[in-house]
Amino acid sequence: MNAPVDPSFVGDALPRLDRPLAVVGNAPGVEAAAAIDAAACIVRFNNVTGFGGAAGSRVTHLALVNRGGQMRAWLADPRFLDRPVVRAAQAFILPFPMLPAEHNRPEQTCWTREALARLAPLGKPVHVLPEALHEEGRRRLAPGTTGRPNPSTGYLVTLALLLARPAGSEPVDAYGFGFAGWPGHPWAAERAWFAEAEAAGRLRLHEAGR
Repeated sequence: MNAPVDPSFVGDALPRLDRPLAVVGNAPGVEAAAAIDAAACIVRFNNVTGFGGAAGSRVTHLALVNRGGQMRAWLADPRFLDRPVVRAAQAFILPFPMLPAEHNRPEQTCWTREALARLAPLGKPVHVLPEALHEEGRRRLAPGTTGRPNPSTGYLVTLALLLARPAGSEPVDAYGFGFAGWPGHPWAAERAWFAEAEAAGRLRLHEAGR
């Protein structure tokens, strides 16, 4: 039986959201293992570049992209659940809401249901970011883009965390965000949003070499 779909990422989706929180992207050059591992909550992404080394060896929440070829490849890997980061995670985040069946053909792009079934034997919570969060993300990025923004997983998860974090909490520490990669994401607008969040005291951006 599939694990239930959590329709939102608010409230108790992360334990004690007022505690020190590190969000660790996959850009190369992160050398902050001690600082990252000292956080109470540590959110990592996908194939976790640097995990177990220079980017630290702790994880509380693992975000796994649930649309496209990467999730399809993980589902085909019989050893996926045995990966150290998957075993170490206390909970998982799927950044995309489940597509209705009629919107998921003729070529399947959404693997949410299959991902939930694959993760279910671990008995750990799985949180699915809702479409409302995507809409809010696109709204915030729109002034810096042309057309309809297609936010990255890193941006969406960080936005969800900041929206759920109580006012007055210490800033979230963000590592390993290079704002580069697949050309369909609005990287310049996302970088500007991170800078605004930092200026507002909600986030500390630790860029490699900075």
